[in-house]
Amino acid sequence: MHTKLPNILVVDDSKAILIVMKAIFNELEMPEVTTCLSAVTALEKVKPDINFYDAIFTDLNMPEMDGMELIRNLGEIGYCGAIVIISEMDPKIISLAADLAKQHNAHLVGNLTKPVQLNQVNTLLAKIAQLNSHTLVKERPITKAKLISALKNNEITPYYQPKININNNQIQSVEVLARIVSSKDERVILPSRFISLAEQCNLINDITFTLFEKACGDIKQLKEQLGTNLKLSFNLSPCQLDDLNSPNKLLQLLQKHDVLPSDVVLEITEQHALSSYTQLETLNRLRIFGFGISLDDFGTGFTNINQLKQLPFTEAKIDRSFISHIETDKFSQVVVSSLINMTTQEQLELVAEGVERPEELAYLKHYQTNLAIQGFLFSCPKAKAEFISWAQHWIKTAAKTKNS
Repeated sequence: MHTKLPNILVVDDSKAILIVMKAIFNELEMPEVTTCLSAVTALEKVKPDINFYDAIFTDLNMPEMDGMELIRNLGEIGYCGAIVIISEMDPKIISLAADLAKQHNAHLVGNLTKPVQLNQVNTLLAKIAQLNSHTLVKERPITKAKLISALKNNEITPYYQPKININNNQIQSVEVLARIVSSKDERVILPSRFISLAEQCNLINDITFTLFEKACGDIKQLKEQLGTNLKLSFNLSPCQLDDLNSPNKLLQLLQKHDVLPSDVVLEITEQHALSSYTQLETLNRLRIFGFGISLDDFGTGFTNINQLKQLPFTEAKIDRSFISHIETDKFSQVVVSSLINMTTQEQLELVAEGVERPEELAYLKHYQTNLAIQGFLFSCPKAKAEFISWAQHWIKTAAKTKNS
């Protein structure tokens, strides 16, 4: 089931298309949909509150202002929601439109072909809900006092999720994810409830360094169980790149535990554009020190293909919104295919995150490339002991499958 999105705007100069779209949304139990016959009118509806509409569905070929011009204007006014094109498009047009949208800081996530079908819309709503999960808080955040208490009581705990090579089923790296585990009742608090707060309160470095400290202490045991080539991936907020001393701090933590920078990949989220000279200098120094640098959630933010080529990334992670139902989603297929071709040419590692269904895995295998896959189809993030137990079972099962 998709998460229902209460505020949707549909823009098309055809009254017939608007009637069809309203009927489809009504069938999907989403009757409160705004429609416009003109892009100019649509833009005027968006401007008073740019966060009001969760998604905008727009035609391309319209008089006065066409769809691409509307997308550019939406990006310029800071609209953060998802954008869907209602049009049959050539794959080259899809690829160029997606890249142009990103350059305008707009989130183009898919296209609907005419005649529009209910199942197409339903699939896109699931994708839009995933995009919004990056920015919309689903649960109430904890208090600053509780976060400070968690840090003081050493409750920041690393959870581990594997990235698996699609060709040989080997665990090639592990992402380290933050959890708060209560020292009183072992209740687990997810990062969606405290990471944004930590960034706002300038406590994000404390969380990151705590995770580094604990995970680096675990890496010897993890390598013994999973293999000596194993790498650990950590999330790094773009705001942490504003600290020019952060590469030195991270390096000191690694040296303390006799861990090499080449054993570590730093995942930089794409939600905020990397633009300041300080951020770019920090990024460069991390690569000079030998850290791997991954562009996380690629497709949901502001980094276009050219920036991915020019900046010193070693890996890109395809956002889960482009993996969801990829076997039937033409737009996602074009975007992912383009990214695979580019990363292959640039010799970048590529990870598909959010793989949850066997159909998605089967489709990704068709690319026949050295792709890593990550998602609940294999394992959710787990505490160390539980993760090692899972990994041991996975390795045995993969070996049996290979030898059978």
